[in-house]
Amino acid sequence: MKALGAIAVPFGSYIDYHGGKLLDWYGPKRLERMFAHRSFLDFGVAVAGSSDYPCGPFEPLRALQSCVTRMGWDGTPLGLSQRISAYEALSLYTVNAAYASDEDHIKGRLAPGYVADFVVLDRDPLTIDPSHLKTIGVRATYVGAQSVWQR
Repeated sequence: MKALGAIAVPFGSYIDYHGGKLLDWYGPKRLERMFAHRSFLDFGVAVAGSSDYPCGPFEPLRALQSCVTRMGWDGTPLGLSQRISAYEALSLYTVNAAYASDEDHIKGRLAPGYVADFVVLDRDPLTIDPSHLKTIGVRATYVGAQSVWQR
């Protein structure tokens, strides 16, 4: 994939969403290769976040938690070798997603000249206990630096 310049876009939230059912469906050996964010990053393959909505949940904070902890909603650990850091998970849904859509020159970061689509969160996703990432609340949403929603 790296040699081809392909971009991996595995589903971020499936571990959390399906939980232990994944063991029944695929087994533990396969789960070490599924939604392989860690492997893609380690091998230098571009990887972006994805939800597979409407087939799976769309909530990005749930996906971050799933990628970082690799724990199902039911507490089942699934493919722990594929865990990534909170920083890496956040990057999947920001700078890496912008790269995947060929918009990294205008989106994906807060910097002069960028579109400035962002949310204001209750807590810092980089410092919170990873098992609580999906509980972080959204205080405000901005599109093009303009407030479009406030809690």
